[in-house]
Amino acid sequence: MEVVFLGTGAGVPAKERNVSSIALQLLEERGVIWLFDCAEATQHQILYTPIKPRKIEKIFITHLHGDHLFGLPGFLGSRSFQGGETLLTIYGPKGIKTFIETTLAVSCTHLRYPLEIVEIEEEGIIFEDDQFCVVAGELQHGIQSFGYRVIEKDLPGTLLVEKLVREGVKPGPIYQQIKEGRTVRLDDGREINGLDFIGPRKKGRVVTILGDTRYCEKSIELAQDADLLIHEATFSSEEHELAYNYFHSTTTQAAEVAKQAGAKALILTHISSRYQGDDSQELLGEASKTYSPTYIAKDFMKYAIMAK
Repeated sequence: MEVVFLGTGAGVPAKERNVSSIALQLLEERGVIWLFDCAEATQHQILYTPIKPRKIEKIFITHLHGDHLFGLPGFLGSRSFQGGETLLTIYGPKGIKTFIETTLAVSCTHLRYPLEIVEIEEEGIIFEDDQFCVVAGELQHGIQSFGYRVIEKDLPGTLLVEKLVREGVKPGPIYQQIKEGRTVRLDDGREINGLDFIGPRKKGRVVTILGDTRYCEKSIELAQDADLLIHEATFSSEEHELAYNYFHSTTTQAAEVAKQAGAKALILTHISSRYQGDDSQELLGEASKTYSPTYIAKDFMKYAIMAK
């Protein structure tokens, strides 16, 4: 599981930062990629990474401001030309369906793959299968804005190979049956319960990716005990009033969310174009006074969330 930041800026593109888009690579877990927001030129950013658009299975839009979704129509069209044939599902606030259908219709864009659009009608679980669960929570922004909590379900324990060897069970196809927890009969007539040779289940990982928001309790709820929290930091710690008036957060507020939630790590993103070059390190320093470890995202930065 690895996060790739495709765009880390706020409002408008800057020389050092494109506007918002984050890829969550689940290549080992399920062979796909999930995209969170798809701002202008996201498909251009993808060209500088190993990401294949046809591998993108789901797109989660946090809110309908342009710096979070203006790249969507272009990406959808290009995915057809780049070999995309599998179902793509897009989740987002009410209005996302109209935006997509209108832009595709007006531009006469024909998709060669099935497209499903899910408008989020209420908070809670918006996707779940046997591997992952995604929870959406409404934040505090000028328009409806969601945060997403991606929960990996607990993983099976590892096969206790040394214990099997001590029992005289030699490697072979029987190991797969044991790993599945079956009761198997050995060549010498003994029966063993596969569950006795599997270690404890591994705790799944949690990644929380928030849309634009003021400091609020819902952010803390979504980030509770997360292995990684990705939080906007549009304003510096001294600009509390501006952040409140424009429905955004300061560096210190983002750090406070991570601290209150007990998150394992914090990455600041949605950085204003006012902060160029080393200026952004000042933002990092502000947040780090409240919470550590904190990192500040930059375009094409990668962050791996290791299995527990």
